[in-house]
Amino acid sequence: MSQQHISHEEAELKNEIRELAEKAFHLKLIAGYGDGPDSDEYQIVYEGKPRHLPLVRARDFLNDLIKRSYQLDD
Repeated sequence: MSQQHISHEEAELKNEIRELAEKAFHLKLIAGYGDGPDSDEYQIVYEGKPRHLPLVRARDFLNDLIKRSYQLDD
């Protein structure tokens, strides 16, 4: 399995998304996560359906999901 060359910014973004996905997974907000089929996508399993999102959209989606879960706890 070869890894495509990615920029430093893209690598940082993927790491941020991975951390958010781990948090969302442990909060039971998503059922799974991982790299998408394309290097500029991330896969998130939400409500039983795998979704392939562009990296920035994946980060925003996970941030919003986590934020909403904390607002429900208030």
